[in-house]
Amino acid sequence: MTVRFPTIDIAASGLAAERFRMEVTANNIANAGTTMTDTGQPYRRQAVVFAAGLDPVDRKHGAAAMHGVEVVGVEGDPSEFPSIYNPAHPHADADGFVKLSNVKIPEEMVDLITASRSYEANSKAISVFKEMVEQTLTLLQGGQ
Repeated sequence: MTVRFPTIDIAASGLAAERFRMEVTANNIANAGTTMTDTGQPYRRQAVVFAAGLDPVDRKHGAAAMHGVEVVGVEGDPSEFPSIYNPAHPHADADGFVKLSNVKIPEEMVDLITASRSYEANSKAISVFKEMVEQTLTLLQGGQ
């Protein structure tokens, strides 16, 4: 018999999702200056797509089966690439313009902070749940 703790499962799914989001954001920041990728285009900003997770055991549908969050994909940001005039750049076109990545560092930093705060909140939820279980066990054993 497996003992399940839905509270822990939900918070753990949030931890995993936010950790993945931080990895994608860090990758965006690392590639903000990339003007040419394997596709011949500048690096395109990536964004994580979340969805409500279903119960991992039952995989039921409906509000009762909601079980945290899960990552359903990573999508490229469809916004245009900004360009600058720099005819000396090796990736400049015939007119001397270079297309830049559509990553905006301030937005990435906000995403990183948001993901970090969400990660902390999920971690705190697990800690509080653990404390509640420990206090309950202590009370059941006749302690204070």
